[in-house]
Amino acid sequence: MEELGFQEKIGFIGGGNMAKAICEGVVRKGLIRYSQVYVSGPNIQNLLYWKEKGAHVYTENGRVVQEADIIFLAFKPHILPTAIAGVYDTLKHPVKSKLFVSILAGIPMKQLENVLCPLEECARIIRVMPNTPIMVGEGCTVFSAGPKASPSDISLVKKMFEVSGVCQQVPESLINAIGALAGSGPAFVYLILEALADGGVKQGVPRNLAVEFAAQTVLGAAKMSLESGKHTGQLKDEVCSAGGTTIAGIHKLESGGVRGALMDAIEAATKRSQELAQEKHG
Repeated sequence: MEELGFQEKIGFIGGGNMAKAICEGVVRKGLIRYSQVYVSGPNIQNLLYWKEKGAHVYTENGRVVQEADIIFLAFKPHILPTAIAGVYDTLKHPVKSKLFVSILAGIPMKQLENVLCPLEECARIIRVMPNTPIMVGEGCTVFSAGPKASPSDISLVKKMFEVSGVCQQVPESLINAIGALAGSGPAFVYLILEALADGGVKQGVPRNLAVEFAAQTVLGAAKMSLESGKHTGQLKDEVCSAGGTTIAGIHKLESGGVRGALMDAIEAATKRSQELAQEKHG
């Protein structure tokens, strides 16, 4: 194990795409090995993916809580009460010294505390909103710590995510909005990438070349925004020469309401996060 490596055992209740992205990100950076990972879920085929990587897999969520030191809650938000009730049924008694990390969209800290109380009376909880690009080292993660989380818990979670991109602690009041921007944002960008590539294809550019150039263009523009220190409006203006091709394209984008549509998308995703906390079905 490298000096940066964690000795803790990491558990995932739910082994879907986000759990895979989180785990792959920290494994790639040498923080943990898959032999330190414990995963539970109902999908046997999905568990086989984890088993082939070298993780320990179970169909009972309680086994993950029993074995791991850090437990990620990585399932659908609306099944939180059922999932934790199942854990308690397996364990039959409370646990101690566990850190729970929730990536459940829309579920506030207070609700997490209430649900986890039967498992551990003074549960240490950190609420995290990552995004899938952590798998390739370009993630964007925010987190908020519960009142029982220790400074070492906060440091551990920050280290776990900042090796795969940007990670910042924020007030819980901002979690849903930033989750909508950074968590849902990649899907919005993929849609934009697809549209840019389609535009190139319409003009006769081969599909593979159009996709590659669209992706590199977005990557380059994002890097310019992050590293130049310039306002995005200034960067746009620097590309738009008077009477040129770019300003003609910008006019079409403005006519199509692109700004408003993207703002509406972030607002809709934020509201949906808030709604998820109220849903009890499933």
